Amino acid sequence: MDLATETATLGSRRPAEMDAPDQGATARPAAPLVARAVLAGIGGYLPRTVVSNDELARTVDTSDAWVRERTGILQRHIAEPHETCAYMATRAAAAALADAGAVAGDVDAIILATATPDQAFPATALRVQAALGCGGFGFDLSAACSGFIYALSVADGMIRARQARGVLVIGSEVYSRIMNWRDRGTCVLFGDGAGAVFLTAGAGRGGGGDRGILSTHLHADGRLGDILYVDGAVGRADRPGHLVMQGKEVFRHAVVRLAAAVDEALAANGMSHSSVDWLVPHQANMRIVDAIAKRLHLPVERVVVTIDRHANTSAASIPLAMMEAHQDGRLRPGQVLLLSALGGGLTWGSALIRL
Repeated sequence: MDLATETATLGSRRPAEMDAPDQGATARPAAPLVARAVLAGIGGYLPRTVVSNDELARTVDTSDAWVRERTGILQRHIAEPHETCAYMATRAAAAALADAGAVAGDVDAIILATATPDQAFPATALRVQAALGCGGFGFDLSAACSGFIYALSVADGMIRARQARGVLVIGSEVYSRIMNWRDRGTCVLFGDGAGAVFLTAGAGRGGGGDRGILSTHLHADGRLGDILYVDGAVGRADRPGHLVMQGKEVFRHAVVRLAAAVDEALAANGMSHSSVDWLVPHQANMRIVDAIAKRLHLPVERVVVTIDRHANTSAASIPLAMMEAHQDGRLRPGQVLLLSALGGGLTWGSALIRL
């Protein structure tokens, strides 16, 4: 019986019919059936153009050693003119659907996390919807580098509330178009790309052994908005629209708040650090990743790292890291993934997923 049929018949079935006890045992009501967002497919897209630190040093006052030592970044992908936010998102979403063995008709909603949309409106998610030929609804979500965690939480809530059965969650960014390419403190850090997952409704009894998103945890502190922001918007033609960052302040808050969000997710599910198979952090800076792993007593072998090759792709970084680990065989059914991210706002959060 599929989830839809099970849901339709729940109201007319008695507890004993739902979970018949053994003969002679005391009858107990069964645990309520819940809808849970299950990770069915993962996909991604990276621009063809790759720019190394040495190549960047030809136009920016920097060097490979300076960037590598401070960030762990060796290269980044930079979008060509035709590789828009929607273009990359569409290809990442199509790959996620193919990985899930799903088609456009299986998609009820598209949630696209981005800080670099192609237009103020319509939402980039709707450009993706049109390109894929999906129905349902879609919208963009802006939470900077935490965007994918935020979008994942919204999608999980929709599936649990039975508002949707199949949801594409996408992170797509073209940060190269909001960089001040004379500021070596920021332009060396970012790259372009898109990552996506396809979530489907699964049924479970709410136990720890069930597959899917176990919990998500979101936070924000608007008082810290001025340590990482974009100086401009559609309504501010007088501003250049470049990313501005106080790196030391961001680093200080990132380590403390991400570690707390990770512990929060584990505590909410009665798990310890040893329960985690893979930590998949936002790929902002290798020093931040190392500091979080150390605080959580997780060996580097259990951390998915792509920052050396992708740089910081903002909302796309976590799904792109998941894609790489999925494609190389590191991710396997039954494993527990712990996701964490922090971005401008400040926004931050975590998510716990059982594959």
